[in-house]
Amino acid sequence: MQNQPDTIPVAAIQMASGPNVAANLSEAARLIAEAASGGARLVVLPENFALMGMSEADKLAVAEEDGRGPLQAFLSEQAARHRIWLVGGTIPVASEDPGRVFGASLLFNDLGEREARYDKIHLFDVQLPDEGESYHESETTAPGDRTVVVNTPFGRLGIAVCYDLRFPEQFRGMLDQGMELLALPAAFTAITGRAHWEALIRARAIENQIYLIAAAQGGFHVNGRETHGDSMVVDPWGHILDRLPKGTGVVSGPLSPEHLASIRRSFPTLSHRRTPGGR
Repeated sequence: MQNQPDTIPVAAIQMASGPNVAANLSEAARLIAEAASGGARLVVLPENFALMGMSEADKLAVAEEDGRGPLQAFLSEQAARHRIWLVGGTIPVASEDPGRVFGASLLFNDLGEREARYDKIHLFDVQLPDEGESYHESETTAPGDRTVVVNTPFGRLGIAVCYDLRFPEQFRGMLDQGMELLALPAAFTAITGRAHWEALIRARAIENQIYLIAAAQGGFHVNGRETHGDSMVVDPWGHILDRLPKGTGVVSGPLSPEHLASIRRSFPTLSHRRTPGGR
């Protein structure tokens, strides 16, 4: 990762997680270390980084109480060890419903302290009959009910997860909270990813004039699922700074607060927003 003057190196990690939590954590630790050694100060893990089970219900067995558990301890320790800010993909956190968990994305600072928790709002309940695939995420996952935008040394960071990407109104609300960069852990299917992933990522970056760090699952999984991958870092003009089409690895890019401010000054679409009236 090459640093430029007055830029902040950031990184997204791509994995092909499986049903063995210990193996997934070992791989995540290796890739976090690689990102940190390359200079990254903010690192984003993919959705379900610690477990892609043989069934959706497998996540119930490893769900943790909020604030304690081995997955949360792992994230805290990795952030502190490498002195990075770490967006912990998603992990299953217990809800009041014993049959459902929250898909929680946790942000830790470079001392290993938790700064924020975002629970995935939009759940992936879709059928793709032509491809013989169907998903019913809401059967085992409870939806979150609030967006998250938090102060960091790099700017106002928003967190969203995977299917949220298809709902632009969520990001407009986050923009109103001052969002300047977005972390997006994801596990897009291969089919929907080929059709829409890049278009949606770049659209969200362009229309909101933000940096977007998208960390995806990418490859074939033991449960038979294929995820799209193509993790990327995108700037506020929609330029792809780095990407990884397939396989495990790290993508990185320089985040420039001045570049962000310059785009917002010279192309002030955000100040041109209007809410049309209707009858």
